[in-house]
Amino acid sequence: MNHQTTLEVKTSNLSQIGLEKNKSKQLAKKLNVLLANYSIFYQNVRGYHWNLKGQKFFELHIKFEELYGKLYLKIDEIAERVTTLGYSANHNFSDYRTESKITEKNNVSDPLLAAKDILSSLKTIIRLEREILSFSDEMGDEGTYNLMSDAIKNQEKLVWMYSAYLED
Repeated sequence: MNHQTTLEVKTSNLSQIGLEKNKSKQLAKKLNVLLANYSIFYQNVRGYHWNLKGQKFFELHIKFEELYGKLYLKIDEIAERVTTLGYSANHNFSDYRTESKITEKNNVSDPLLAAKDILSSLKTIIRLEREILSFSDEMGDEGTYNLMSDAIKNQEKLVWMYSAYLED
């Protein structure tokens, strides 16, 4: 095989953004699972915001709105990263429900239950993001790596804050 043919074979295995196609496909699948978890989490937080009752209403109503606003933006970033990698971002709740480790919650109006579920969901999200962070680092995907690194840093702070809130 001559040098030009070897180069063509090497570049034919690369995506538009210069990443190995097979690994990009694996990464897109992992990102779609993360997208599913974020989407269910987002809807749960919206429900908590809408249905909250009790003495902590004013305090948490604002915090939950702030959180679901951030989740909405992160959902968009993840979906756009999947498409940047050359794949389709899942957008069906039927897919989300089967792929998500976070489950849908119904009629949660108790502020402490909502805060505990938010904390648990954040921990689930962080675990998934760390897996993606490691995989994207191995494959040399700085775009996904930076997306995950920034998200983890912000969510670790939220874990600290919700944990502090829930302490007796």
